[in-house]
Amino acid sequence: SNGDSDKLVRMGVNTALAIGLHNFPEGLATFVASLDDPSVGAVLAIAIGIHNIPEGLCVALPIYYATGNRWKAFAWAMVSGASEPIAALLGWAILANSFSDTLYAVLFGLVGGMMVMISTRELIPTAHRYDPDDTVVTYSFIVGMVIMALSLVLFVL
Repeated sequence: SNGDSDKLVRMGVNTALAIGLHNFPEGLATFVASLDDPSVGAVLAIAIGIHNIPEGLCVALPIYYATGNRWKAFAWAMVSGASEPIAALLGWAILANSFSDTLYAVLFGLVGGMMVMISTRELIPTAHRYDPDDTVVTYSFIVGMVIMALSLVLFVL
């Protein structure tokens, strides 16, 4: 029905906006990491790129099912991801000529704090809302932490 289609479009657009806000610190983190060590920046960019696939699907699928228009769904998914390169370019434009170890540490702390806040205030509560019996969320959270810890160990090896 038309009401269901409107709800799906609204959900897709709201998701695109939320993911766009979520992606901004990721772009800045990738830029900051690349300045310090291009190999770390490349690995971070690949990891973020991989996790952007399900984010794009979360945006595109409701819009596609509401409108039947693949291009509109694709366009909204692209809009939600565009904040990452915009953040990286802003970081470069503002910080490239005045970068120091102290500024690097401060920016990584700020971006890390943003990601922790987004995770604890938005992502985890939303996941629990859709998994009220906690059959997947906590286990997935722990597996994610283990994968992150292993990836940090791999940088040392």
